[in-house]
Amino acid sequence: MAPSSKADKKGAADAGAWMFNVVTSVGIIIVNKALMATYGFSYATTLTGMHFATTTLMTVVLRWLGYIQASHLPFPELLKFVVFANFSIVGMNVSLMWNSVGFYQIAKLSIIPVSCLLEVLFDKIRYSRDTKLSIGVVLLGVGVCTVTDVSVNVKGFIAAFFAVWSTAVQQYYVHYLQRKYSLSSFNLLGHTAPSQAATLLLLGPFLDYWLTNKRIDTYDYNAVSVMFIVLSCIIAVGTNLSQFICIGRFTAVSFQVLGHMKTVLVLIMGFFFFGKDGLNLHVVLGMTIAVVGMIWYSNASSKPGGKERRSLSLPTSRQQKQSNLSESNENNGKV
Repeated sequence: MAPSSKADKKGAADAGAWMFNVVTSVGIIIVNKALMATYGFSYATTLTGMHFATTTLMTVVLRWLGYIQASHLPFPELLKFVVFANFSIVGMNVSLMWNSVGFYQIAKLSIIPVSCLLEVLFDKIRYSRDTKLSIGVVLLGVGVCTVTDVSVNVKGFIAAFFAVWSTAVQQYYVHYLQRKYSLSSFNLLGHTAPSQAATLLLLGPFLDYWLTNKRIDTYDYNAVSVMFIVLSCIIAVGTNLSQFICIGRFTAVSFQVLGHMKTVLVLIMGFFFFGKDGLNLHVVLGMTIAVVGMIWYSNASSKPGGKERRSLSLPTSRQQKQSNLSESNENNGKV
């Protein structure tokens, strides 16, 4: 009874973490879309800096209340994380500006195979055939949903390349740092959010001006737009936290694969907001393929051998051989 109840609790916690991430991620997409499309607040990088500033405030309050314990993260590790994370944010914004929407979506999809490569190289993860095929089905389904016009140019390709690799490395690093330094999601956010907030708030206005040719200090602020900015920052706290929770509990690959459920939900909600133009036959077909792939991935990766660390099995077998040899030598000596 005890093992099954522990497994049930873990399953419920995992489902809760995913639901938390899905709800906050979809919520922030809707709020930001209204803020940028309806109220013309097109300063994406600076807004992200505001998000991390709000997240920093949350971690300070929680540490003051005693919910976050003191922890240590070496400065070189923090510096590498902030560089990768900020390159990811800036790279995605620049990629969206320089590329067609179709190629931008392809670039986002390619984060999954890059994350797989990182796990194979550094964590010695081995994927089963079913796990690989299920990832392919998810990529196919989301591609059918989202990829329309595809045009490529040199500077757009370079921006997408840096965006994809920095995003994959940053998400891999979340799992790596939590595991290596025994950091909780709150602890890691407490270390990284202040640095990201400072750098993005400092560089964001200049980058946004370069991307949009608009200065943030000239924006026509009003009560409604400020309300949406505040709401975006509040939801972003949950989005940042849930991302660290999900990657910490699972891996960056699982976060990316199952995270495309958010894409499906955004498309469905787009149908309700924008009518039938947002949901046609090929989009429905793509969503169906993607959901089937996500279910298949969840089942395949959770099976024995579906996704395992090779470096853990090899030492065990060697240790068993060495112990058997030592036992045989002891027996020969006694005889």
